Amino acid sequence: MDLLSNKQARGYWLMVAPMAVLVAALYGWPVLNILLLSVTVPSPGFGNYEQLISSPGLHNLIWTTLRICLLTTVVSVVAGYFIAYVISNADRRQRTWMLTALMLSFWISVLVRAFAWLIILGRTGLVNSFLITIGVIEEPIAFVRNELGVVIGMVHYMIPYAVLPLLSNMDGLDKRVVNASRGLGASRFYTFRRIYLPMTIPGIFAASLLVFIVSLGFYVTPAILGGGKVLMIAEYISVQVLVTLQWGIAAMLASLLLGGIFVMLLVLSRFMRLSQMFGTKS
Repeated sequence: MDLLSNKQARGYWLMVAPMAVLVAALYGWPVLNILLLSVTVPSPGFGNYEQLISSPGLHNLIWTTLRICLLTTVVSVVAGYFIAYVISNADRRQRTWMLTALMLSFWISVLVRAFAWLIILGRTGLVNSFLITIGVIEEPIAFVRNELGVVIGMVHYMIPYAVLPLLSNMDGLDKRVVNASRGLGASRFYTFRRIYLPMTIPGIFAASLLVFIVSLGFYVTPAILGGGKVLMIAEYISVQVLVTLQWGIAAMLASLLLGGIFVMLLVLSRFMRLSQMFGTKS
């Protein structure tokens, strides 16, 4: 039996080996090249990384990126939680239509979404025109070309990414626990706060992680809705590569972004284990 198991294991590895080599060639080598550029251009050393400490402009860039990503994550996960809750508790027919509408949003280009929001939220857009018509405001409100517009556009794109892991978590819950709490006389709010919400903590962590990581790499939405006034890391990297040709700074920021994502995955994986234990005890 052991000999057979060893042969099966070798067979599996032989099947996986070509794909592993392909991934290493198409993904591993470019990443390694970026890491090398960050410490060799324009001169060997860690001068590019020293600018993270000495450059106020980079401090502001990183803080702006983190602030927008955190706001996007919080709003997307809160909105996604309610949507996932409604879908999870809907009947089969309603659930099918809701999931279809949710999946359709993935087929809409991020570029189309950004320009749509620019038309809706612009100074002469639908929202400002409506508010002026009904007399709520006299002058147009600046919804775009600022952080507000960027967050709105990013939240619109990221909500489906928040809904899917939350819905998967909610569908896997034992609803008999909730029914038992209600049967023992607990109110809906108490049951939700003490029973349902703790059991969905792993889904909240998973959704938050997914939304935040994807948000870090946003380029099109901040570029269009920010109007050049809201600069995030991805857009700044493109400027360094295409305009100023400072490959060292761009590679350093890309390496920082990649390293930060790996650290978040490592740290949050620990919290996921703790949250699962907490949810089981609850």
